Amino acid sequence: AFMPWEGYNYEDAILISEKLVKDDVFTSIHIEEYECEARDTKLGSEEITRDIPNVSEDMLKNLDDQGVIRVGAEVRPDDILVGKVTPKGETELTPEERLLRAIFGEKAREVRDSSLRVPHGEAGKVVAVKRFSREKGDELPPGVNQLVRVYIAQKRKISEGDKMAGRHGNKGVISRILPEEDMPFLEDGTPVEIVLNPLGVPSRMNIGQILECHMGWAARALGLNIATPVFDGANEEDIFTKLREAGLLESGKTILFDGRTGEKFEHEITVGYVYMLKLAHLVDDKIHARSIGPYSLVTQQPLGGKAQFGGQRFGEMEVWALEAYGASYTLQEILTVKSDDVAGRLKTYESIVKGENIPEPGVPEGFKVLIKELQSLALDVRILAGDDHEILIKDNENEGNEKEKARELGLDLPDNPVGRMLEITQPIENADDKEDAEVKSSPE
Repeated sequence: AFMPWEGYNYEDAILISEKLVKDDVFTSIHIEEYECEARDTKLGSEEITRDIPNVSEDMLKNLDDQGVIRVGAEVRPDDILVGKVTPKGETELTPEERLLRAIFGEKAREVRDSSLRVPHGEAGKVVAVKRFSREKGDELPPGVNQLVRVYIAQKRKISEGDKMAGRHGNKGVISRILPEEDMPFLEDGTPVEIVLNPLGVPSRMNIGQILECHMGWAARALGLNIATPVFDGANEEDIFTKLREAGLLESGKTILFDGRTGEKFEHEITVGYVYMLKLAHLVDDKIHARSIGPYSLVTQQPLGGKAQFGGQRFGEMEVWALEAYGASYTLQEILTVKSDDVAGRLKTYESIVKGENIPEPGVPEGFKVLIKELQSLALDVRILAGDDHEILIKDNENEGNEKEKARELGLDLPDNPVGRMLEITQPIENADDKEDAEVKSSPE
């Protein structure tokens, strides 16, 4: 039906009936492919195995003897799909380790866990596993000894936030899924299944959707299948003729009743049958949230974009909005401890863990970068206090004891003291994200 409904189809939003969800009308199955390679490295060969250091037996319960997930397993984010270990460089031994080695004479296996895991926000059922190895004569890229591909399927019902479209560019996002009994219904009691906004038609001039609606209704009533080719489709006269044949009003409109009150709507409403499609822009793929994650190497600000597990950009205009509200403390923490005040990030975390008051923010790394950039242009920029003496900004103050503090707090900071860095293996999806992906590979 083409009608407004309580503002739920404002701005091209779409209202659908719960019946479409129950009957799996717009349910789709999505299969994702994940790949894990075992390569030759400078320190030795990587190995696909079940024997992974510092991993609980519970994490390994769905892996087979080779360390590959079994078909049929239900997986959630961060579950291991393929167990893999990579040789680590020789590290300096502590005196205790040297003593143990002298007594037992064995060389401990120096490997790190580099297993393939289910990415953040993904889940499903393993439907297939393919294994390739150089030993068995499979053709693999140079330097690759084994390759495992895992296929994970998930069933997605239509949900609020998913995108749909008709055949006339009339796209929209589902704003609400209404119980069948609350949907507007025809005189014979049939509830409509989808409610579109009539205001989406006049300004865009895609009248095809209305004609399709009329023709669909007449064809359904007459039990016909109708083909209308692109440049040789049914004209208005054909549509009126079919509506008359079906015993329907030539306007293609009918009386509808409110499903909640049972009262008639004031005006007759265009009702009919149209083709609607679910588009690949699903809300589950778009939704994204982040806590501690990777930071850009230069600015120390969080990366951008879902692919890099980045943050939400708080741009110029958003800053103006908070300034207009006078929300100065919120603004200050967004521009310092929630972004690139390296020392402040840790101190804030520490004070939250200890239940103390949050300290004053420090100097954002972005400001230090700006000063350095100006100095590189031969501009002597210094920071002076009110009494004209120079304030020196140390680079990464407290760098030494930062890791110590993090360890005390049980905060999982990486080897690099100024934020967790990502080792990016997949290509960066969005051109806008490229600039932010100055990401450091892990040090080993």
